[in-house]
Amino acid sequence: MAHCRNALRTLGVALIVGLGFFSEAVAQSGDPVRIGMSLALTGAGASPAKVINTALEIWRDDINGKGGLLGRPVELVIYDDQSSPANVPNIYTKLITVDKVDLLLGPYGTNFVAPAMPTLINNQKMTITFTAIGINDNYHYPKYFSMVSTGPEGINSFSIGFFDMAAAQQPKPRTTAIIAADAEFAQSAADGARSQIKKHGFNLVYDQSYPPSTTDFAPVIRAVEATNPDIVYIGAYPPDNVGIIRAANEIGLRPKIMGGAMIGMLVTPIKVQLGPIANGLITGENFAAASAGQIAGAADFLKRYGKRAVVAKIDPLGFAWGPFAYSAGQVLEQAASAIKSLDQDRLAEYMHRASFKTVSGDFSFGKDGEWSTSRMFWTQVQNAQPNNLEQFRDGSAQPIVWPPEAKTGTLIYPYEKARQK
Repeated sequence: MAHCRNALRTLGVALIVGLGFFSEAVAQSGDPVRIGMSLALTGAGASPAKVINTALEIWRDDINGKGGLLGRPVELVIYDDQSSPANVPNIYTKLITVDKVDLLLGPYGTNFVAPAMPTLINNQKMTITFTAIGINDNYHYPKYFSMVSTGPEGINSFSIGFFDMAAAQQPKPRTTAIIAADAEFAQSAADGARSQIKKHGFNLVYDQSYPPSTTDFAPVIRAVEATNPDIVYIGAYPPDNVGIIRAANEIGLRPKIMGGAMIGMLVTPIKVQLGPIANGLITGENFAAASAGQIAGAADFLKRYGKRAVVAKIDPLGFAWGPFAYSAGQVLEQAASAIKSLDQDRLAEYMHRASFKTVSGDFSFGKDGEWSTSRMFWTQVQNAQPNNLEQFRDGSAQPIVWPPEAKTGTLIYPYEKARQK
């Protein structure tokens, strides 16, 4: 009898497990929802693109664990554009006409999204990009959406807060220098800086670009130093950031405020590498470490991302790109669930009138697919120690100093004072 009872108990467990599998199979019935995109998984753009890829894999696993999208499992179809914008149009053509994916995301940034737009528009397809800025200003395409939180201020958001802070200091700084890479993003950021300089009545005493191939920044910094500016605004890509900051440290450049659109200061290994020589720098960030605790779900996502990042050997924190990539998936999930359809016209129409709750924060989209409200945090590196990752994980070495309502620390002014910490 005992043997029979054990056998029945085993059979009961098997039936329960079997019913569980059956229930999940029913919940995820039909063909997968295939979501396609181009990402720069190799080449110069690989660092952020791999963060995006990992974040999307976490979202895919999360939604499939909940039964899929509209009851269908989600599958990601990702092609490597090899960091070449020229490869992007053919990839999206293939995703649309050959792979016949259900939905599209990406590409990654401005230089990659621009060549994809004609293909998307000609085929009347919707996409959500990750960090492109101002792409739809000329197209006004209703099925384009962007996750980066520059909003209606666009590229100007990379200078507005910086110069607002400068203008609020006492005594007010007067003279400004601009150095920027001769490349699209950096030049657009410099244009925004010029408009802010004019707005606040600062005197522009130095305004020069440098070739993207520049490796020795000592001559650039010496030329800036010769004009003795109160403010130094920098528009630079990651490798340039390292060269500029090291040269400024070695030469002893000491303006009252220094920073700007410094993309390298969003890359964790670069911040850890620079450590104390980055003290005093002010950087614009769409998602700051110190803001994570204020956004529902952000800390949990970042913790899980961190575990995968160690295995994948990518940026261990991923603040600048990971939350926005995961949030793009959340937007698709919330929109599709609301209208109970994957029809791209209906999805786009809903996304223009809805608001979304994501690990990047709560937001809505404006008419051209940008966030309806701009959000830029300005952080300052303070008391950074050498080779210390953890100080950047919680934002303790990079507190938010602007806008006032989001502050987690106080601006150290002038720059020289921060350097003495």
